[in-house]
Amino acid sequence: MIHLRFRSSCFHRLALGLAVVLSGCASVGPDFTAPQADAPADWRSRPSSAPELSGTLSPDAAMLPQAWWTVFGDATLDALQQRALKASPDLATATLRFAQSRLQRRMAASQAAPQVDLNAQRTRQRQSETSAETRLVNAIGGASAPQLVDLLSDPFDLYQAGFDMSWELDLWGRVRRSIEAADAGVREAGEQLRDARLVLSSELARAYFELRQLQRRQALLARDVAIGQEAFALQQAQAANGLASQDPSLAQAQDVARLQAAQAELRAGQAALVNQIGLLTGDAPGQLNSLLAPAAQDLGSEPAPRLPGLALGEPQELLRRRPDVRAAEARLHAATARIGVAVADLYPRIAFGASAGYQSIEAGTFGDWASRTWQIGPVLSLPLFDRGRRKANVELRRKDQQLAAVAWRQAVLKAWQEVDDALNDHAAERQRNRRLRERETASREQWTFARARAANGLDNELSALRAELAWRQAQADLAESDGHLLTSLVKVYKAVGGGANAPSAGESSIAD
Repeated sequence: MIHLRFRSSCFHRLALGLAVVLSGCASVGPDFTAPQADAPADWRSRPSSAPELSGTLSPDAAMLPQAWWTVFGDATLDALQQRALKASPDLATATLRFAQSRLQRRMAASQAAPQVDLNAQRTRQRQSETSAETRLVNAIGGASAPQLVDLLSDPFDLYQAGFDMSWELDLWGRVRRSIEAADAGVREAGEQLRDARLVLSSELARAYFELRQLQRRQALLARDVAIGQEAFALQQAQAANGLASQDPSLAQAQDVARLQAAQAELRAGQAALVNQIGLLTGDAPGQLNSLLAPAAQDLGSEPAPRLPGLALGEPQELLRRRPDVRAAEARLHAATARIGVAVADLYPRIAFGASAGYQSIEAGTFGDWASRTWQIGPVLSLPLFDRGRRKANVELRRKDQQLAAVAWRQAVLKAWQEVDDALNDHAAERQRNRRLRERETASREQWTFARARAANGLDNELSALRAELAWRQAQADLAESDGHLLTSLVKVYKAVGGGANAPSAGESSIAD
């Protein structure tokens, strides 16, 4: 790099010429164009890996509200979500990264303005008696040269104060492309913050519904243990009176032990989910016990739960709502802008510099007009030879852009895959839930008949207890499916990018 400084007499002519040149200059490097991806016209015509399931759903073209979890109508879930938004460590980390990106943008924008520095100093100096400066004195001083050298080498004080100003002309758009890349970085960090919120709210809703499902299964299992113990007592009594062998009672004892072991497993699962929810909301273990305590539950047959509607919006808007896809697009934009920064480094740079101030060897004359000093003029930097470093940097930035384009395409494919997986999972669970509900209804009717026969002496009490155990097992399977319906719906809402500012979706029953 060669630096050339022009005399001040050339300054005004050069400035005028540069003004003309700058009026026609544009930023070098490629301009960014947002990539486009194909999308189906509506959700029913979407390609699916399971066509037999895709027709069982009727997604609504309306949009979810921004606080999408409120469509479930659960006050406890709403309170947990508010706690998480205020105290989640993951969300705090994403917020700080977003703040960092804004500061980096400010730093990039500062390059477009002149840089001004103030300085002041007082120094004690002594010049060398054998330096290059004394050569001229010895050459022209004659006999008085030694005395002049002694005089010049005497220590003295030097007072200086003033300012320095420099401003680089953005001839090729290097600074503009840097600001463009920084703006894209801010958008990327903003989308990552939005994605962190979506992941947080989705994981919290999933863990909450899984906890409620385990709590209901725990209540049903406690009733199963009580019924099993009652059946074991009856079988023991029959064996003691010689009405039956010991084998049925021993088998029943094993069933009771199995159910009691399952109770311990469910308690551990509940404790883990409570801790997971606490981690998401920023609470220590045990702080959410009262809020998440199971409510009194009716262990009879429950009606089909009413689920929020599948308010997915238009398929064409999916990629504009997914924060991970938008973040990938912002990364592609930043990578494209950095190509322009690298290309601009191939061309000359021109900067204007100026400095002014006062300089004196005596404090008393430091502020005198005669002590003023200044300089002004442009500096031209010409890149001549660097063994291909700048050109290699341009190619490196182009490869970064290609990588970012591949990452965007991968994010798009991932988005459609997650939507398809979530919709298929939810559709399959709706079908499974209907069959399990039919099974639960049949098991309850069978238990009702068995209890009536036992009351009329047509059958023994043990048969009625076995029929009730079968009914309770059907209830437990249905409770597990009801919980999975909610978690699969959460998965759908997460796959479509959460909600936006729109009215709440309607409701649709799964009992169709």
